[in-house]
Amino acid sequence: MSTLVNDLKEKWEALKAENPHLRIRNAADQLGVSEAELLATNLGEGVTVLKPEFQNILTEIEQLGKVMALTRNDECVHERKGTYLNGDFSSPHAQLFVGEDIDLRIFLNHWKFVFSVVEGDRKSFQFFGKDGLALHKIYLTKDSNEAAFEIIVEKFKAEDQTPVLEFETVAPKAEEKADSEIDVEGFQKAWTELKDTHDFFMMTRKFGVSRTQALRLAPEGFTKKIDSSKVVNVLEDASEKELPIMIFVGNRGIIQIHTGNVKKTLWHQQWFNVMDPDFNLHLDVTKIAEAWIVKKPTEDGEVTAIEVFNKEGDFIVQFFGKRKPGIPELQEWKDLVADLEK
Repeated sequence: MSTLVNDLKEKWEALKAENPHLRIRNAADQLGVSEAELLATNLGEGVTVLKPEFQNILTEIEQLGKVMALTRNDECVHERKGTYLNGDFSSPHAQLFVGEDIDLRIFLNHWKFVFSVVEGDRKSFQFFGKDGLALHKIYLTKDSNEAAFEIIVEKFKAEDQTPVLEFETVAPKAEEKADSEIDVEGFQKAWTELKDTHDFFMMTRKFGVSRTQALRLAPEGFTKKIDSSKVVNVLEDASEKELPIMIFVGNRGIIQIHTGNVKKTLWHQQWFNVMDPDFNLHLDVTKIAEAWIVKKPTEDGEVTAIEVFNKEGDFIVQFFGKRKPGIPELQEWKDLVADLEK
């Protein structure tokens, strides 16, 4: 092990001794390194580098049976239990798993590293971006097939198990254009003519607007900024009314979706949490900078979302009423959103 890696390992051990409950992501932040870099200091001690054959590995995850899928950003953690079904890697833009429980939109062009991790009786596959940012993790549950885990690890184990990884700096986001440089009239017309919510992203690209800028420049009546504290009301009201909703959380490499009811909600310090048997959500409300009600026309009628952003204008979480193509939005969801607007 190199001196630099050894030094980092010692610093991490010292941090853990001071704070036994410190999570690896927070430890990496404190030490000024990426999470993948920190994890790699434990290679050969429960951590194994796998070949970056992401499609092949993900295709075999179904063999594990019921697992817990974890996707997060700096402000929100989304944990969903289920089986990886119906993997679709045919599109070069976004890869999919579409099951009732595990529902993912994957952007493999941002993925670079994968490890298997064994911590005591906890086993997982962990996927990271080019800069070492954690993108997605898959944890075994008590109902998982542990033999299949061992087979996948052995099948995809990389020949090189040295803890020195080649990281890349991710290009910064493009600067937001001045409103005066935007064809606002054309943008607003395109918005009112939308037929599918999935076309929204391409529309913002076409007109060169950032996501939050798009919401500011939207046609009259299609967006409304709400107080950040009302984001909690979305989850509390959906729980109280037993209203099925969709919750999207993601980062540059993946979006993870929960569709269904939320039941048990509770606070822990600044975190607002959903703690259900197969779905957990942890939202740091102190990091919410903006929250918006956003309406988009579609062939199935208007679709309404609550969109939540951090101070950099990046997505934290998105909420919709439960819906599928061809089915209009739930009236109960429209009513819940109307209450937030008051």
